[in-house]
Amino acid sequence: MPKVPVDKLEPGMNLARPVTKGNIVLLSKDTKLTETLIKKIQDMEINGVYIDGPSHQSIPKDEALAQLDRRFKNVEDRPYMNMLKKLVKEHIEGLYD
Repeated sequence: MPKVPVDKLEPGMNLARPVTKGNIVLLSKDTKLTETLIKKIQDMEINGVYIDGPSHQSIPKDEALAQLDRRFKNVEDRPYMNMLKKLVKEHIEGLYD
């Protein structure tokens, strides 16, 4: 469920979460967006909304895993950090499957 900037919204998309402003629900979850609703969301100065569907990753899987290796390089001798790295690696791999 990616958060989509309002300028990237398209008619037919379904909301994965309600659109709120303060404590007021403006549009409920599962609402199908129309041109009119998109215009209203833009007019309310909302930055983005959550849309049903898979997230698109901004970097390739190999690069994400390389970044993970770099971040954990200085703590590889700590067993609990290796366990944490393994969990994060599994999560990253799941994002790309």
